[in-house]
Amino acid sequence: MEMVPGRKMFSLSFLTGFSLWYASASAETQLLTLYRQQQIIGSNRHHSLASRFAPHRSLLTFHPMSSAEPPQSAYTFSTSQMSTDRGADIMATDGMFSWLNQGFLWLTRGFALITVLTLLWMGWVIFKQAQPAIQAFGLGFLTSQEWDIANVKFGALPYIFGTVVSSTIALALALPISLAVALVTSENFLPPWVRSPIAFLVELIAAIPSVIVGLWGIYLLVPFLQPIQLWLYHHFKQIPLFSTQPFGSGMLAAGVILAIMILPTIAAISREVLLAIPSDLRAASMSLGATRWETIFGVILPSSVSGILGAAMLGLGRALGETMAVTMVIGNSAQISPSLFNVGYTIPALLANEFGEALDPLHIGSLMYLALILFVLTLVINVLAILMVRVLGYGK
Repeated sequence: MEMVPGRKMFSLSFLTGFSLWYASASAETQLLTLYRQQQIIGSNRHHSLASRFAPHRSLLTFHPMSSAEPPQSAYTFSTSQMSTDRGADIMATDGMFSWLNQGFLWLTRGFALITVLTLLWMGWVIFKQAQPAIQAFGLGFLTSQEWDIANVKFGALPYIFGTVVSSTIALALALPISLAVALVTSENFLPPWVRSPIAFLVELIAAIPSVIVGLWGIYLLVPFLQPIQLWLYHHFKQIPLFSTQPFGSGMLAAGVILAIMILPTIAAISREVLLAIPSDLRAASMSLGATRWETIFGVILPSSVSGILGAAMLGLGRALGETMAVTMVIGNSAQISPSLFNVGYTIPALLANEFGEALDPLHIGSLMYLALILFVLTLVINVLAILMVRVLGYGK
């Protein structure tokens, strides 16, 4: 017999309400069963999950359905209990494995403290060994240009000049090339099967020993730069940068060698920074009508300037401390000249050449004084880099 439409609606409502009530009751039953299981486990394990589960059970309160209540009122939350537990520390750990967490925390703190203490210890050892020169020359050591081993007179200015100038040349040459490599290997200018090998080959340069790079500089780079330097000298010798007769080795060759050595560091870090830029920024810029190059120079590079600056400062720190490759191509003559073609000397090169033969305590102290200057100079540059990165990062 066909059912009357009113009875059909009543039957559907009854079945729907009964199904929701049965589902609610089943959920409460499962919750109570889980709670009882956790209580049993908690009796065997001290401070187990059940000990933290019970206080929050009151958050979920079951109310039996009636014909006057809609189905969605079957469960209600206790706001008072939620406000009480809102200040609880969800990262709090207690239980049988809490000692592992505490042990790992103290272990990482210990390693961090050891790193800081090692840095301070190194600085103290260098400062202590440099005491004879500090007491003999004071701050005048920084401005003196004399280095006379026979008469025991020493000054650091030509070596500071050579170190800073060669590193600055290297950074000026390496930074734009590194950014170009980072852009080519991070954007879709080339297919992926071409980009990945290029990035790998550039990073592989960092694995070449510096003495090999120095030999390459002597036999290939210096002869290659010689005609270029002669042409610049003959046509632009009125400019102070090209005012001296080039002899092959010199400040320019040292700067090029250092640029090659720091290029992988800057390129690799800059590439990772550019890859971290969300693709939504690129899509949004180009969807507003910007070209690819407008997107790169107006959106991508400004968004990654802090990371690129950090990469540049790391490369500069690497250039300041380089020894063998620079020693082999800079000329090793303590001179101060504005010309890029003139020979020079750096602090690491002087330490490598003279420390093994130094006998006089004042000579050794002067070399350690130079090492202390290089140590402080590197630290200051890295601290300034960190501060600049943070300022630029906060400015975004």
